[in-house]
Amino acid sequence: MEINKFYINGKWVTPNGSEIIDIYNPATEEKVGHVVSGNEDDVNAAVTAANDAFAVAANLSLTERKVVLQEILDGMMERRSDLAQAISEEMGAPLKMAGSAQFGAGTIHFKNTLAVIDDFKFQEIHDNITINKLPIGPVGMITPWNWPLNQMCTKVASAIAAGTSFVIKPSEITPSAAHILAEIVDGTSLPKGIFNLIHGYGHVVGRAMSCHKDLEMISFTGSTRAGIDIQKNAADNIKRVSLELGGKSPNLIMEDVDLEKAIKMGMTQCFFNTGQSCSAPTRMLVPEKLHDQALAIAKTAAESMVTGNPNSEDTFLGPISNITQYEKVQELIATGIEEGAELACGGCGRPDGLAKGFFVKPTVFGNVSNSMRIAQEEIFGPVICLIPYKSLDEAIEIANDTVYGLSSMISCADIAKGQEVAKKIRAGQVILNRISRGDYPAPFGGFKMSGNGREHGTFGIEEYLEVQAVIT
Repeated sequence: MEINKFYINGKWVTPNGSEIIDIYNPATEEKVGHVVSGNEDDVNAAVTAANDAFAVAANLSLTERKVVLQEILDGMMERRSDLAQAISEEMGAPLKMAGSAQFGAGTIHFKNTLAVIDDFKFQEIHDNITINKLPIGPVGMITPWNWPLNQMCTKVASAIAAGTSFVIKPSEITPSAAHILAEIVDGTSLPKGIFNLIHGYGHVVGRAMSCHKDLEMISFTGSTRAGIDIQKNAADNIKRVSLELGGKSPNLIMEDVDLEKAIKMGMTQCFFNTGQSCSAPTRMLVPEKLHDQALAIAKTAAESMVTGNPNSEDTFLGPISNITQYEKVQELIATGIEEGAELACGGCGRPDGLAKGFFVKPTVFGNVSNSMRIAQEEIFGPVICLIPYKSLDEAIEIANDTVYGLSSMISCADIAKGQEVAKKIRAGQVILNRISRGDYPAPFGGFKMSGNGREHGTFGIEEYLEVQAVIT
């Protein structure tokens, strides 16, 4: 797709920026389109539109907000094939997965927001105190390439429900899903100027948004490095900054589980989306006496995962989404070998039979020490580390021995014990005896260097509101 227009104030406009960013299919390494990169003038135009439309957004009735949310959801359902194709082509997700999990990760936020908005308390009265929850003001949204619809849709759905206007900048690597979403929004009853879409590099457009005095909030999903930069740039304006950043999530396997079932479940969740998920459980903590058995199961599971053509129904692992990330994954795999971790399968280079494309061998490391670089850094590829532990207390200590705190998994037979252990894990999400969080509107966000703030459901709406007390 060739994207030469931005969507500002309800119109498709020619950007002021002129730099061309080429888009490549990571499975073929062939150019498949381009997007024009915006500049500071484009940011100013989009923010002005959002500012002018803020009062309109804030005054939308609950019924009007619900109508718009449903219209966008309906429009996405009609464009499902287009969205899946764009995501698969630009970020490499297997087409079957792009049309199910990737697409569904976007639509579920509109469904869940519609499910909770009627019961949301925009006003509470406590004796002589009235608590009003009011829209925060124009918001800048910056989203990554790994789940193009997911992070964009959770922000958009919550912001519309909260009654605020916004400017979105998606990743320049995967711009087409956002472009299609803008086309869908253009056909709804949402008043012009509330939804604005611009494109470009993070260090240019994203930085201009972070610094902009007329944006009251930045909602960012992406790397911890970029999140730190955004927070610094936003400091001069004291704007709210909501960050959902990286992760190095533990998966604590307890002794009382069905080991094969637990390991296979953890492997599937870790390698889903080719390991390119901030919440992927990349550190599998296993009882020391069960380590070798667990490693053998993990090796078999990894070797059964088909890597290759995203258009094939059998493919589970597509390519890494871009060459920069591909080279980082390869470098970290090499580091793991140098550090002395036990390489059970995978390793450096492409899988056999794949001469081009950013494909990575599904890689399993065993007997990993949590001090190793591969256990501390976010790899963002199909790589997992099995770390043995001697006691449950040690396992909890290992789980928390990371700068991150986004997600975690626990597999156990004793649910009550699992609940108690969950409270000791310093992470914003604990998935207990499940393969994923499912479709529930549970809050999502991190501790420590995984960020702040929460998204999804009622917590997502809260992010875009200010609390006002009226005392009579």
